[in-house]
Amino acid sequence: MIQSIVAPRQMIIGGGSLSRLGDLLKQFGLSRPLVVTDPWMVSSGTVEKCLEPLRAAGMSPGVFHETVPDPTDTVVAQGVAVLQAGDFDVLVGFGGGSPMDTAKAMAILAAAPSGTPMSTFKVPYAADQGALPVICVPTTAGTGSEATRFTVITDVARDEKMLIAGLGALPLAALVDHELTKTVPARTKADTGIDSLTHALEAYVSKRANSVSDMYAERAMRLIGPHLRRVYKDPEDAAAREAMMLGATLAGLAFSNASVALVHGMSRPIGAHFHVPHGLSNAMLLPAVTRFGLNHALPRYAEAARCIGCAAPGDADQVAGAKLLEELTALNTELEVPTPAAYGIGADKWNGLLPVMAEQALASGSPGNNPRIPDAEEIMVLYGEAYR
Repeated sequence: MIQSIVAPRQMIIGGGSLSRLGDLLKQFGLSRPLVVTDPWMVSSGTVEKCLEPLRAAGMSPGVFHETVPDPTDTVVAQGVAVLQAGDFDVLVGFGGGSPMDTAKAMAILAAAPSGTPMSTFKVPYAADQGALPVICVPTTAGTGSEATRFTVITDVARDEKMLIAGLGALPLAALVDHELTKTVPARTKADTGIDSLTHALEAYVSKRANSVSDMYAERAMRLIGPHLRRVYKDPEDAAAREAMMLGATLAGLAFSNASVALVHGMSRPIGAHFHVPHGLSNAMLLPAVTRFGLNHALPRYAEAARCIGCAAPGDADQVAGAKLLEELTALNTELEVPTPAAYGIGADKWNGLLPVMAEQALASGSPGNNPRIPDAEEIMVLYGEAYR
């Protein structure tokens, strides 16, 4: 079987590795970076951690900091205008998934003729061209965007989260420094941690899984399983933060080379319509969606439970699968994941949007990778289960 495997050309991983950012750019002959980040990174001064090693290398980085949670096509267009008004040769995505995804989308959109809408590039389009290389520096342990060929951008006019996939979204390099996660709030650690667990689990049970993505997914689950609760409870636990950061990157490599599935397909419309953070909407859905597909890929789910550590090596598949469902429910309880109702989403608005959300979930293509492929009615039922 022929497998096409993609990954950044270089990844520098480890505490304190951010200091090597300037050298990394020079290694690729790059010297005129535009740093893409968010307003908090600038107002808190955190962006200086990224700018200092660039200046120390003799560079004069520009900064675009207008990114927003759940990045939008309008913000991407603003970023492209800044990019094209300057003399830049590389984009540096610095922050969580939103700045990294924005930088990727900027590179793709800037390669297209002026006036091309971002929606042109949503799947099944192959977004393989980027105007500039992208280097990613994650500050949260969750999205894995630093290692993937995907970006997710919201179409503001249609309230639709668009999955964009292709080599144009694949970073040239990534710098993964777990020390950057020390001050991340506990809520964000929980949401991004469950996001990375979802990436690994969905890649593992996906119909597009392969031997290489399995290797990444299994190792990611073995890192995330024992450390997610620890990093949530104790921000000083450096070993747990390091394990989660590496686990998130490996999970990104896993789903970039396999795929995500039904959880992500259903999660994106929740984010688009109700502005729920991506990792949190994944967490809201994960137990119900796992229960839905469990018996259609029981050996895979059972092995995932063993990797996570909630099932023993000798547990029969049915026992291990049941323990996985128990673990996912317990995680949501311990990490204080609200239901959509508890989050404040009204039942009338939720129910009124179910047909649209189901349609958008199916259109993303991700549900087709699930072990059990749902129709629109089944997706609406799952949304109802998650809501309650």
